[in-house]
Amino acid sequence: MIEDLDEPPTPRETPARPGALARLASRLRERFGGAPDAPADPLAALPAALRPHAAKVCSAAEAVQDVRSGDHVFVGTACATPRALVAALEARKPLPQDVELVHFLTDHALPHDAQGQATTRLRHRSFFVGADVRAAVKQGLAEYVPMSIARVPGLMAIGRIPVDVALIQVSLPDEFGYVSLGVSVDVIPAAVARARVVIAEVNPAMPRSMGDSTLHVDQLHRLVPVDTPVIEYAHPGVPEQVVEQIARYISGIIDDGSTLQIGLGRITNEALKYLADRKDLGIHSDVITDAIIPLLEKGILTGRRKTQQRGKIVCSFAMGSRRLYDLIDRNPLFSFQPIETVCHPVAIAAQHRMVSVTQAFAIDLTGQVCADQQGGDFYSGIAAQGEFLRGASRSEGGKPIICLASTEDDAQSSRIRAVLKPGEGVTVARTDVYYVITEYGIAYLFGKSIRERAVALIEIAHPKFRAELFEQAQALGYLPSDQTLKNMRAYPVEEEKMITLKDGRTLLVRPSASSDGEAIRQLFHRLPDQDVYTRFFRTVRGLSNKEVQRLCNVNFENEVAFVAAAGPREDPQIVAHACYFIDPSTNLAETAFMVHPQWQGCGLGSALQQHMAAHAAANGVRGFMAEILPDNAHMIHLARIGGANVNVEKLRDTVRVTVLF
Repeated sequence: MIEDLDEPPTPRETPARPGALARLASRLRERFGGAPDAPADPLAALPAALRPHAAKVCSAAEAVQDVRSGDHVFVGTACATPRALVAALEARKPLPQDVELVHFLTDHALPHDAQGQATTRLRHRSFFVGADVRAAVKQGLAEYVPMSIARVPGLMAIGRIPVDVALIQVSLPDEFGYVSLGVSVDVIPAAVARARVVIAEVNPAMPRSMGDSTLHVDQLHRLVPVDTPVIEYAHPGVPEQVVEQIARYISGIIDDGSTLQIGLGRITNEALKYLADRKDLGIHSDVITDAIIPLLEKGILTGRRKTQQRGKIVCSFAMGSRRLYDLIDRNPLFSFQPIETVCHPVAIAAQHRMVSVTQAFAIDLTGQVCADQQGGDFYSGIAAQGEFLRGASRSEGGKPIICLASTEDDAQSSRIRAVLKPGEGVTVARTDVYYVITEYGIAYLFGKSIRERAVALIEIAHPKFRAELFEQAQALGYLPSDQTLKNMRAYPVEEEKMITLKDGRTLLVRPSASSDGEAIRQLFHRLPDQDVYTRFFRTVRGLSNKEVQRLCNVNFENEVAFVAAAGPREDPQIVAHACYFIDPSTNLAETAFMVHPQWQGCGLGSALQQHMAAHAAANGVRGFMAEILPDNAHMIHLARIGGANVNVEKLRDTVRVTVLF
């Protein structure tokens, strides 16, 4: 009779094989022999927690005899990979035919030869291409399934992803007969619920995680004692300068009280160390790593402002060191949940200021992101990136962030491309991309046109590739022919400054960017006709694209521009613009200002003048010069700020004010 795949199987106990207890006693006698300290009762050699369940105890080789030809065998995840059971199945003779191992992320579940080639005798189906299966995928021994891991439990439940046997690793049972799934909950409950046979390595080193992470021994059919350290994981190092720059930008847009999802990206994990000045951060993440430990120790991860499970670190699995595992053990601060619970769209979107940080391998100028292929090879996977990016976008104050180094590891090619290369699939659609961060700055893409996206992404590309990207963008029709490219430096985040005005309002003063063009145009149209005339010395009704670029697309060498912005970074209102242009023959800079009428008279102009004067003096400029209409007393007063040596000269139609630093 073929079982109906739409109905879950009826749970049933697999009885112990005849003579199991006798064989166990025999093995224990062989182990201890006639040694003086041999236990009188051989079963006493079992951990005390296992003695009530001795009928289920067997060796790994015996346990995998339950695997039949044609079975689909689920393998537990990451640092809870049941290595002994998988090795026993690989070594089984004769090997059952057409057995397929199904897994998410494993560690040393596949054997390899000295040359790094996979030597597995079994077929594999994986939802993540980690180091363990990468060679097998290239060799055709494993199939990669590009789908969100959060959707896997649902497909298991209806039999679309069949599971006949589950191989997992658990803690010792407690006095009530419950084992903990320890550092990996993820999709294991779904696999256990569907499996005909559940075989568990029982490891006394496995921490007992809190949350929805327990199974009763009655749900396990075979218990295989192992006594090995839980697998530990450490992210490989990355160039410190790149990490620090990306981290500074990430830190700059993460507000106090945010809830974080960090993923497995090595840059994102390193970046957490630069959040040391944040307050009341929370964690709602598919995975946690050692990167959270310093934030915990400094009292930064309080979770006080979380919307759900306030004060709890919510996750589905952990990959880290023994130090992290010891923190997790029996600690109610941590709440481990099945992956579909953690990644539920409603749960993510409900979190306060949800921040999702995803590391990518490449992005094109329209915003399409590749995060699961590198150099044409499948690398990593979808994981739960889509759920977290979309959830963060729907969270109040949330921030979905894509980060990547601007160049490949060899620095010979740009990760920001005009178009993605063949073999680079789109992991994140351009419609779901908001913040993109490299070591050269931040681009905000959501709601932007193709032209605006291309301009913003070229500005955060490595300077040596910007001209090439600019030419390619124009050839593709992304940029108009009158667009220019001048800025070839990294965005100077150190030149940003929060200022408080006389009336108590605060603004961010920062260097202008090419992507500020439309906001500067809107500022221009808010100016009274008289302000326009005093700024441009003529009647101007509008600003062409060329004129707008003159105000924001500057090279920061002999052309410098700052803006004062109100509101969030992703939707700033530019309320003032100030710039200076250096005359190389005199090393004096001519200045100009625009200030929104609603922000005049509160000290903003003076603050901008002082900020520009400090910047110019630090860069060796002799002083400022401004030509002003004689009746514009306010601007004459403003121009005199910034230096002790001031000269005012009346010309035919204007007043020239020169200030030497």
